[in-house]
Amino acid sequence: MSNIRILWADDEIEMLKPQILFLEEKGYEVVAVSNGQDAIDQCTDPQVDLIFLDEMMPGLSGLETLEKVKEKRPNIPVVMITKNETENLMEEAIGSQISDYLIKPVKSQQILLTVKKLTENKRLVNERTDMSYQKEFQNIFFSLQDSLSHDKWMELYQKLIYWELQLDKAGGSGMKEVFQSQKNEANVEFCKFVDKQYLNWVGKTEKDSPTMSHNLLERHVFPLLEPGVPVFFILIDNLRFDQYRIIEPLISERFRKRSENTYYSILPTATQYARNAIFAGLLPAEIQKRMPALWLNDEEEGGKNQHEEEFLKDNIVRHRLDIKYTYNKILNHQEGKTLQDNILNLMNNDLNVIVYNFVDMLSHARTEMEVLKELASDETAYRSITRSWFDHSPLHDALKKLSGKKVRIVVTTDHGTIRVNSPSKVVADRNTTTNLRYKSGRNLQYNKKDVLEIRKPEEAGLPKAHVSSSYIFAKEDSFFAYPNNYNYYVNYFRNTFQHGGISMEEMIIPFAVFEG
Repeated sequence: MSNIRILWADDEIEMLKPQILFLEEKGYEVVAVSNGQDAIDQCTDPQVDLIFLDEMMPGLSGLETLEKVKEKRPNIPVVMITKNETENLMEEAIGSQISDYLIKPVKSQQILLTVKKLTENKRLVNERTDMSYQKEFQNIFFSLQDSLSHDKWMELYQKLIYWELQLDKAGGSGMKEVFQSQKNEANVEFCKFVDKQYLNWVGKTEKDSPTMSHNLLERHVFPLLEPGVPVFFILIDNLRFDQYRIIEPLISERFRKRSENTYYSILPTATQYARNAIFAGLLPAEIQKRMPALWLNDEEEGGKNQHEEEFLKDNIVRHRLDIKYTYNKILNHQEGKTLQDNILNLMNNDLNVIVYNFVDMLSHARTEMEVLKELASDETAYRSITRSWFDHSPLHDALKKLSGKKVRIVVTTDHGTIRVNSPSKVVADRNTTTNLRYKSGRNLQYNKKDVLEIRKPEEAGLPKAHVSSSYIFAKEDSFFAYPNNYNYYVNYFRNTFQHGGISMEEMIIPFAVFEG
C-alpha cells in the first residue's frame, strides 16, 4: 500500500467514481468532497498528501478554493482540473502555485501518472540515482586499480563530485555511505600517486606535466588576452571543485561557459605558497631567490600574502606583455560593495585580477565559531552555505553588471580544503609551522605512514628557512597534533575544514572560463 491520501474536490464527484476506484485499487486513499469549503476544511488534515481541485464549482470556485488552501497548506501539491485551457486561467492558476493541471475528461492512467509524479517523484529519483551509481561504482573501482595519469585523476575526481552532488540531490539515498567509502579509498590511492609523482612534476619543465599553480597564468590566462576583450580573473580563495559546481549555475545564467577544467595546486596547499606561486608564475623557492625581500618564511613575522601585486607585475614583465591590468583584493563585505560599484570602470583594462577571500574566512570561522560548525556541519551543508553566500554576495552582483558585455570571466581558486578526522602525532620545536596539514621545520618526528616527507625542499621548489629544514604533508583526512594537550586539540580540530596537505579536495581545483 502506498499510504498516500488524496483529497479530491469536484461538484460532480459521483461521476468520478470509476477514477476514484481505480486509484483505490492502486493502493491510494481518496477523500472525496463536492465543494470548495469542504476541501478547505479537509486540507488541514496532515495525512492529506495531494489535492485534486475542480476549477468550475458552485459557491467557491477552484481558484478561490486554491487561495484558501494555500494559506493553510502552502507546500501541499494541488492539481487543477478544468474543462477549459484558457491562457488567462492557466496563468492565474500557475501564479497561485498549482503543481499541475489536467483537462476534462480525465483518464484514469493520466491521473495515476500525475499522482506518481507529485508524490513519488523523490522516491523514484532516489531509486534511479542509487541504481545508476551502483553501476558506476564498479567502473570507479576498476579505475582505482589502474595506474592513472594526472589527467585521469582529474577526470576521476570530477566524476566522484558529479555522483556526490547527484546523491545529495536525491536526498534519501541509501548509497551515501557506500559513496563516502569509495571517495575515501580514492583519496588513499591519490595520495600514493602524488607521493610517487610530485617531485617529477615540479622538478621538470616537460609539457606533459600537469598545469599547476606556478604555470597557471602562463598556460591558461595570458593566452586569453586580446585587444578589446577584458579578462576578469576571479580567484575565490579556498574554493573546492564541488563548491564551484554549486555556484556555477548562477554564473552560467548570465555568461556562456567557454571551458571548464581542473588543475593542481602546488604543495603546501596553503595560501602563502599556492597563491603567491600563481601570481609570480614561479615556485616558492624561485620567488625567494628572485625577490628575497618580498618572501617571508613561515616562522617570520608579517603577512605572507602582502606582495601578490608585485609578483603579478614581475610575471607580466617577464612575459613581455604590454597590457593594462589591475589587482583587487576583497577581504570584507564593504570592499566587495566597492568592487560592485566600480566594476564597469575596470572594462578599460586588459586584465583585472580579483582575489575574493570569503570562502577562506568561512572555513577558518567554522573552526572557531560553534554556530558555523552547526551551519556547515558536513560537505553538503558547506556547499549549501557557499552557494547562499555567493548568490547574495557583492561579487555576484558585480558579475551581473558585466552581463551582456564583451568580457571573459575566469573563475578559479588557489587551493581547496578537506574535512579532517584522523589525528596524527607530531613532535617538533617551537619554530615549526602551526598549520595542521603541513609542517616545516627542523627535527620533525612523525608517523611516516601518515605523511609525504620532503627532506630536500629545493627538489619540490620550496624555500628552506634553515639548512636542515624539511617539510611533511598530511595525507587523506589526517591532521597533525602535538603530544601536549593532545586530547583537547584533537577534539577541537576534528571535523573541521583544513588545508595545506594532500587530498583530491585540496589539490584538484577548478578553473573555468566564461564569456559575455
